[in-house]
Amino acid sequence: MSTKAYPAAWADDEATRTAADRWQRRGLLTPAQQAAIDAAHPVGYYRPHNWIRLLLLIATLFGAASGLGFLLLATEFKCSSGVYAALVALAAIALLEVIVKRSQHYRSGVDNALLYIAVVAWGCLVYELTDNAFSLSFISINWLLLVLAALLVALVRYADPVVAAACFIIALWLAALILMHSKLGRLLLPFGLMAIVGALLLALRQLPARADYYYYRSAGLVLRALGLAGLYLAGNYLLVREGHAALLTSGGPSGQVALAPLFYLLTAGIPLVYIGLGLRRHDRLLLTVGLLTLAFSLFTLRYYRSLLPPEIAATLGGLLLLLGALAALRYLRTPRHGLTAEADESTPPQFNLESMVVAQTVHVAAPEAEYEFGGGQSGGGGAEGSY
Repeated sequence: MSTKAYPAAWADDEATRTAADRWQRRGLLTPAQQAAIDAAHPVGYYRPHNWIRLLLLIATLFGAASGLGFLLLATEFKCSSGVYAALVALAAIALLEVIVKRSQHYRSGVDNALLYIAVVAWGCLVYELTDNAFSLSFISINWLLLVLAALLVALVRYADPVVAAACFIIALWLAALILMHSKLGRLLLPFGLMAIVGALLLALRQLPARADYYYYRSAGLVLRALGLAGLYLAGNYLLVREGHAALLTSGGPSGQVALAPLFYLLTAGIPLVYIGLGLRRHDRLLLTVGLLTLAFSLFTLRYYRSLLPPEIAATLGGLLLLLGALAALRYLRTPRHGLTAEADESTPPQFNLESMVVAQTVHVAAPEAEYEFGGGQSGGGGAEGSY
């Protein structure tokens, strides 16, 4: 049995068609070449328009709620909540597997909803089995471990971006709870979280080299975006200082923390590193996260060092950003240093335009029929008494 619920070819074909469509819009492919590529990579699954997917997701959630209500009425509420949660989880997983295998649904909204229902039902079941799961105790750690295990299995099998985000949050929550059970762990909490997120980012760098990269690509992008944000937030001076006050002084006023210069440096330096790497590697995600974290760094500075009234600071900041954006657009109107102001839809580096066109659109033509001498045998000249 495969560990993947969907055929990996579906994700590969989707990525190929998307790349071909982008190249055709940019004039790199002719319509005939794009048609040949689309014909070689047909849509073998059901996925409607995004709005229809949303409606299907809502309808499936509503149908599941109605089914649960009918089950409660039929059993007259005689079973425990854990039994109902187990029944819902099993029914959702079974139905999910059936519609994927028989109806060829691929993130159509229906399968997404069933997956989320199964995960939530599992969480409710684990909560029922581990009472008082949300107290700061090892019971809470047990709950998080069981939920994280289920989420990881779901991530490997279904590669859903929402499940990937839930895995990231639960894993950091679990790590924070474990560290906060000791005084030394509370002191090292920012560095522990940064180490975990850094290890995740290093692991994600190996994902493009995998043969099933496109199957996990959307989940990997979500994890990478959350990882970049988490690495910055774990070392942000504002969060470290206020979090330290909440944990060690029971919510009292915050004071200067140990190693404050290091957290100042991280707060100011990480966004600049992101922006620099984003420009150097032409990485839009790094650049976007870098700009967002830079804005939060400025907010952190203003939170403790207010130089101007808020309305004046907001006006001047917006004016500077507008002038900077206009200057960058004007400077990059002509491509420089591999950067341009023109709209560009990035294509994954695994695709090679020339090889794709050759592979999908070049047909070997049969040689034209020519005059063939025939009939000749051992003696001669190709003749048997006549030409």
